[in-house]
Amino acid sequence: MKITVVGRQMSVRESLKTLVEKKLSKFDKFFEDEAEATVKFSHVRDLERLEITISSSGTLYRCEKESSTFENALDECIEAIERQLRKNKTRLERRLRTGAFAPENFDAGTETAEEENTVIRQKTFRIKPMTPDEAILQMNLLGHSFFVFRDSSNETTCVVYKRNDGNYGLLVPEP
Repeated sequence: MKITVVGRQMSVRESLKTLVEKKLSKFDKFFEDEAEATVKFSHVRDLERLEITISSSGTLYRCEKESSTFENALDECIEAIERQLRKNKTRLERRLRTGAFAPENFDAGTETAEEENTVIRQKTFRIKPMTPDEAILQMNLLGHSFFVFRDSSNETTCVVYKRNDGNYGLLVPEP
């Protein structure tokens, strides 16, 4: 796994970089060699914020935690990504490395806008063809409440979203 460490308005100590590499190496059994991890360190008020994003085969795994120390935040992020993998392991088995979920490899344990019409933040992303089930999986892995995707069956741009009742909705444009 290729690991990129970024410090936002700070420099990251070598000891932290080494610790990140050591902790993330436990995910090598799940991902192919082309997987990329980006680890961002920053200070927010009196807390340390750590954000980990792992990209593998077009699927993103993301976690963002704040804690009193970067080490604690790192441990919490590692546990959260492990929970994501464990929760979605049956859906992910066909995408991840063959044998990634073998019993010996996997423990089955348990900004404000000043005006109303102001764009606060703009993101760009590739929209890849997938099924609604894959889009729901990707949305859950990212921890978002909606996800935009291109439906692989009819090539239309659709949106899946999480409803207040816990179910999922699908927005499909009229032809």
